[in-house]
Amino acid sequence: YNEYKSYLSMPTSTAIANNLIRDVWRDNLEEEFDKIRQLVNQFNYVSIDTEFPGVVARPLGEFRSNNEYMYQLLKVNVDMLKIIQLGITLADRAGKHPKGPCTWQFNFKFSLTEDMFAQESIDLLNRSGIQFKRHEEEGIDVHDFTELLIPSGLVLLDCHFVSFHSPYDFGYLLKILTNQNLPDTEEEFFDLLQLYFPIVYDIKYLMKSCKTLKLGGLQETADGLEVERIGSQHQAGSDSLLTSSTFFKMRAMYFDDYIDPLKYSGKLYGLGNGLAPIPPHNMISGPVHQLIHDDSVCA
Repeated sequence: YNEYKSYLSMPTSTAIANNLIRDVWRDNLEEEFDKIRQLVNQFNYVSIDTEFPGVVARPLGEFRSNNEYMYQLLKVNVDMLKIIQLGITLADRAGKHPKGPCTWQFNFKFSLTEDMFAQESIDLLNRSGIQFKRHEEEGIDVHDFTELLIPSGLVLLDCHFVSFHSPYDFGYLLKILTNQNLPDTEEEFFDLLQLYFPIVYDIKYLMKSCKTLKLGGLQETADGLEVERIGSQHQAGSDSLLTSSTFFKMRAMYFDDYIDPLKYSGKLYGLGNGLAPIPPHNMISGPVHQLIHDDSVCA
């Protein structure tokens, strides 16, 4: 971590120029996956973050539990929307990053004139420096990405995936990997998660076992652990790198450098056993989904 001290809190564009975060578009996709394949056996702790166009719909119907409602909320939005960015950061079991680029920021094809989005989410991403014109012209096709991801060594094997409050992150990844809408039930979702990502740690779920650590967002958690950001907030590359550094600092401070996979792996904060306490939703009969705000969606 000290190797990167001089780059702390720099804009993502500067971090990219200094070879820490590699920006990936359609034209360098294969080249960058080649580099990841060469590194992933040694650096098999994979921290991820996604940027996506918000939440535009809510499910309507009769739900037996909060768990079922939250999963259907995830499903209806992931099924309707497209991923914008994916950040992947590699580290070894001790938390050391490879020399040179350790983070890859994949920029997917996305059109503000053709694709659906929540306006407030797009406004936030615009302020964070997302280049939507370039996404439309040079963005990665998800099918090309999947063809390279499956044999890359990142999925279906024993990589340790690290995330923060990540149902939507893995929802979009599973949609891409299967080329299908998400499964109808939460149980089927977790079966797919176990297949493609056998070991998953969600930092926000782990925080339930850290009594002195205040439950909050990624930046607040990193600040509480005195982990500094490299790059710009709300860009997937910087957020995945911060997720990686935060995980290893938390593991050292609260888990004596060992997290039991039998106890903590496969739990996502906000779904299943990791569900956050929320008040019950009214049971409403109606269509499968409903747009939250018609004026917040561009079709």
